[in-house]
Amino acid sequence: DRYGFATIIGNTYDPDDNIGFALLSGFALFDYDKIWHHAAPAPLRFKVEAGIGSTWTKEKGVMASAGIFALYFLDRFAGHGFEPYVEGGIGGIYTGWKVEGQGSHLNFNPQMGIGAEFSISPAATYSAALRLHHISNAGLKKDNRGVNSIVFVIGRFF
Repeated sequence: DRYGFATIIGNTYDPDDNIGFALLSGFALFDYDKIWHHAAPAPLRFKVEAGIGSTWTKEKGVMASAGIFALYFLDRFAGHGFEPYVEGGIGGIYTGWKVEGQGSHLNFNPQMGIGAEFSISPAATYSAALRLHHISNAGLKKDNRGVNSIVFVIGRFF
């Protein structure tokens, strides 16, 4: 089991590119089969992540999220102190703002991305990821205009 903190910085690209946001996140990373009691490939991990933050652009408001991810480490591309991975997950997100046509402040938050862990020294392991980030209520309300973003995540294990 490993734990850490990360900064999540994002900017929307749909319906417009005018909403920038940042969240401070805490996360835990586990062997997949430790959480889901069935056989799993050795490079598969399970991540739990929760964050809180705010926008800094036109749509002002707080944001809070919680989610789960599956991370698959690409061992064949790993090198000295460098371990790339692909990730995908789902969660929930609250936004204190809404774009036109968005029916809810509380929404689903599917994400997928690529990333890597890298070690500067034996005591300093970091992670970085680039994610596609989606916010919508999955049709639970009549108005369901989604918001799509690109997100950069930089974190440190402790």
